[in-house]
Amino acid sequence: MIRHAILGTVLAAALAGPSRPADNNTDRGPQDGALGYRIGVEDILQISVWNNEALSRLVPVRPDGMISLPLINDVQAAGRTPMELRDLLIKRLAEYIPTPEVSVIVTEVRSFKVSVIGQVAKPGRYELKSWATVIDALAMAGGFSEYASRSRVAVLRPEGRAVRRIPFNYDKVNSDSNEQVNFYLRPGDVVLVP
Repeated sequence: MIRHAILGTVLAAALAGPSRPADNNTDRGPQDGALGYRIGVEDILQISVWNNEALSRLVPVRPDGMISLPLINDVQAAGRTPMELRDLLIKRLAEYIPTPEVSVIVTEVRSFKVSVIGQVAKPGRYELKSWATVIDALAMAGGFSEYASRSRVAVLRPEGRAVRRIPFNYDKVNSDSNEQVNFYLRPGDVVLVP
């Protein structure tokens, strides 16, 4: 009985992800319900307008973040949640259709990409289908090479026109000190292993 309780506690802790939040909101991931999924470039969206097949269609998000629809032409989709885009489409279509009913479904996530470069077995760009941590990305890249500096890993995060460098010490993640958190990556992050 005690053994099952301990196993359940360990399993719950493992599924909970990082043990404590990292500085500067670096760990926003699936546990952050307020953040929600943001549509990105290359995602595929199913736009359905109830009782109007001519306006309903499957559309890709273009490199400029826009989608194109009949009547309303180009609409900014990237950076919005599906519900925010739905509300915008309802507002734009209301000029042409009385009380339009619109749904937005992300049918394919193609925008969640991270890169792992440097001293890893398989450097490259990886397309993710769900949230991943720094260690997840390192595992996808085949782990460290023989000459990798595990204590000097950095995550390069695009923020507008700037890039923020977030230090990541792999050796401290595995220690009992809890000095380093295995935080969640965001689309566009680059994991650099010197």
